[in-house]
Amino acid sequence: MLRISKVVIISVLIFTQLAVWAQNNTNSPYTRFGFGELADRSFGAGRAMGGVGIGLRSSKQINPLNPASYSCMDSLTFLFDFGVSGQVSWFDDGNTKQHQMNGNVEYIAMQFPLTRRLAVSIGLLPFSHVGYEFGGTKSEAGLTWAETFTGSGSLSEMYGGISFDIWKKRLAVGANFGFLFGNFSHERNLIFASANADDVQKYRRYDVRDLLMDFGVQYTHPLSREERVTVGVTYSPGQRLNTKLYDIQLVGSGTSSSYTVNDTITNYRYDLPHAFGFGLSYVKDNKLTVAADLKYENWEDCYFDNEKGLFKNRMRIALGGEYIPAYRNRNYFGRINYRAGFHYSNSYLRVGRSEENGYKGHGYNEYGASVGLGLPLIDNRSYVNLSFEYVKIHPEMQTMIDEQYFRFTVNYSFNELWFFKRKVN
Repeated sequence: MLRISKVVIISVLIFTQLAVWAQNNTNSPYTRFGFGELADRSFGAGRAMGGVGIGLRSSKQINPLNPASYSCMDSLTFLFDFGVSGQVSWFDDGNTKQHQMNGNVEYIAMQFPLTRRLAVSIGLLPFSHVGYEFGGTKSEAGLTWAETFTGSGSLSEMYGGISFDIWKKRLAVGANFGFLFGNFSHERNLIFASANADDVQKYRRYDVRDLLMDFGVQYTHPLSREERVTVGVTYSPGQRLNTKLYDIQLVGSGTSSSYTVNDTITNYRYDLPHAFGFGLSYVKDNKLTVAADLKYENWEDCYFDNEKGLFKNRMRIALGGEYIPAYRNRNYFGRINYRAGFHYSNSYLRVGRSEENGYKGHGYNEYGASVGLGLPLIDNRSYVNLSFEYVKIHPEMQTMIDEQYFRFTVNYSFNELWFFKRKVN
């Protein structure tokens, strides 16, 4: 119990400092649009398995992708999960190539039972990231100027989830109730070489504060004493977000000729989509897990900056597996969890909307492959999880930016007996 108290105290400290620690987790120019790059919300094992989780039901891992999974733990277990990530990025626009490195505190969560059939989880998750910087020099009608674009910020979700076993550890329901918060900004600068032209700086910041909900169901069907199949379904209702837009424009190259236009806009509409998820998993206890996910998000009906048609519907497919050679073997390598997975998704963005393409714009497709290890600690319950992922961003047009990522995540999954007292004879 003393060890758990220390973990709780450390968790509270990390929660209060996480927003200060977090850095931009992307350098993609595509994050100039919409809410930016949507974050991967899977933990530990699921992340190394392609990001699956809707149909996963494990007593060893916290799984916020389906809140119905929380109740699979026994009544004496306490779970704590903390993860950090980093990535190396490569960008190619056909003329110029560059690479960047990023790192971030990724997530933190804990999970514990209230009764034999009821469990709760609380945590802090990433929602989206904005981070980019690009520009160049242009000339027209005898004028030459430098134009730069920069953006930064992120949105995060503080959640509390609850799950209830309805029937014999087979049928469970759950819900997450979250608070979405954060801000992101975009800046555009025009700096003219001529003294007869005024420089222009345009700055936009979006502040988001609102409540979120998502729901999940899982049904587990036993095939034998050691084998089972689990089906999971999730739903996140669409909603209009409480968002403030700060729009600032500064014109002029000197204090005598400069002026500022500053607007705070609160009546613009910003939406999140209805989202539906389906997952399936096969598990052979302490040996093999195979899982697949399908998620669909209805972005086409969403507004951003009070305008509809900026987004398109998004689908994500993931497949992954985990293999343990010999769970109770004294050989440490036999007890390591070996994981691998694949995923595919399309972007929700419409980039380069114009009259020529019917204002439909163009997006990109994302392909990813991942591998990872679950390294058991001395108690064989807690793990250090490592995941390595390669992601390829394939744009729909050759003139768009081609991106590649190598991502790695390290997380500590603490699994301890709660209120368990050992008897000494």
